[in-house]
Amino acid sequence: MTGGNELDGLWDVHRTGGALPPMRGIVRKRIENGRGWTIALGVRLPFAVDGLSLRYPVGLVDELVPNGRAGYEGTTKLFGRTVGTFRLTRATSTR
Repeated sequence: MTGGNELDGLWDVHRTGGALPPMRGIVRKRIENGRGWTIALGVRLPFAVDGLSLRYPVGLVDELVPNGRAGYEGTTKLFGRTVGTFRLTRATSTR
């Protein structure tokens, strides 16, 4: 497992396709020191940062690709199969 200092911080998640539910304004990711949480409606799902992959303990992996200053494009895979895509952008508030 490696740290992901460029990923540290609070991120808004925006669904861009696939089986993922609409997420705008509902889902965020908080990343600190090589670990993090996806937060939705008060529920926190932990993950470990492995380079540009966010690995959850349930066979779920978010794979990230840098998108310039806009943030990251992400693909969510469940047991290796793509189930959705999303965009991560830096959160502008800590709500």
